[in-house]
Amino acid sequence: MSSFIDSRVGSALKQAGMAALVTLGLTVVMVGLRTKTATGGLVIESQWPMVAAMVAVVFAGRFLMSLFVWQGENAFANATQAMMPKAKTLTKIGTFVGPALLVFAVTLPFYGDRYMIDLGILVLTYIMLGWGLNIVVGLAGLLDLGYVAFYAVGAYSYALLAHYFGLSFWICLPLAGVLAAFWGIILGFPVLRLRGDYLAIVTLAFGEIIRVILLNWYQFTGGPDGISRIPRPSFFGLEFTRKGGFAEFFGLDYSSLHKVIFLFYLILILALITNFVTMRLRKLPIGRAWEALREDEIACRSLGINTTTTKLTAFSLGAMFGGFAGAFFATRQGFISPESFTFIESAIILAIVVLGGLGSQLGVVIASIIMIGGFEVFRDLEELRMLVFGLLMVLIMIWKPRGLVSSREPSVYLKEKKAVSGDLVAEGEG
Repeated sequence: MSSFIDSRVGSALKQAGMAALVTLGLTVVMVGLRTKTATGGLVIESQWPMVAAMVAVVFAGRFLMSLFVWQGENAFANATQAMMPKAKTLTKIGTFVGPALLVFAVTLPFYGDRYMIDLGILVLTYIMLGWGLNIVVGLAGLLDLGYVAFYAVGAYSYALLAHYFGLSFWICLPLAGVLAAFWGIILGFPVLRLRGDYLAIVTLAFGEIIRVILLNWYQFTGGPDGISRIPRPSFFGLEFTRKGGFAEFFGLDYSSLHKVIFLFYLILILALITNFVTMRLRKLPIGRAWEALREDEIACRSLGINTTTTKLTAFSLGAMFGGFAGAFFATRQGFISPESFTFIESAIILAIVVLGGLGSQLGVVIASIIMIGGFEVFRDLEELRMLVFGLLMVLIMIWKPRGLVSSREPSVYLKEKKAVSGDLVAEGEG
């Protein structure tokens, strides 16, 4: 027994040493050497203590992870899974957590300051994007790495329609969703026969194609200069101006916070509509077809389900909600450029869906709060906050590999389980 334990410790040390060596190779240049502006030009300064700390953390973490592996089973993961509540308990907890988060969101402008409301708008935007991508990835099981393309289509659709035709936000919002859904169908047709990694590569390429087009079509999109002075939405025709606007109409003292609160409730309503439509669709035949496609495409076809229609509806509906979020992003920022729609945005949205739990609406909310709010919590760490954030993501995926809310329950249940009588069994044997 002692020799077996010694071999396990030796194997853990070997794996930890290899991980530390790889970390040293990656960080010796990327972290250890840093350029700094000084008198006469750039100078190179070293940060070897930081490199040593990173190598030590990786060595210790890998050693502990390897040591907990016992006969091919992760004891740490098993222990944490045993401590987690069961699926039924999670469902009961979710029935209270969801309304509590909704009440918190609705009441936030009453006691939150400008910073908190702006952060809430950002979190709600990513929640809406996560729910839209959850239709494609979580429900239909189609890995989409180019979701930011539909986000960009929605934003540029509103900005260009408002710029060239002078249309209001309320007219451009549905048009942006329709145009994004149209591009979702265009993406869906070429990838009907693709699955897994091949599908991910094609969707990633599609996202880059959209970004490059926006970057190079200067006469139409403004290219790298972007589009500025995008009009803001009005409250039933009332602008948020100092004179003759919202505040004067309702007899209030003018405050720039009124516009921010209005945008907060606008994205909250859009996100709730996204959630409502998604939850309703899950109980319809198309929603059950998405789940069947996610579990097994071959079995889905054998049941007579049209996989072409199923995939296209998933892509188009997910893209539509991404277009809505893009139109809101454009009107909130007042300025958009291709740099706002890079691959990292798709990665963040996909990470929200995966960390929250594929197919889980509540999980997307919790993951959005953790990821987007987490950036603000670790803002004081400056350059190290991405390192800390990545480390926390690794720990979460080790602790909960299927996401924070990993219970995957069917959308429709049979109300009664009818037992087959003995007479019917006898007739069948005859």
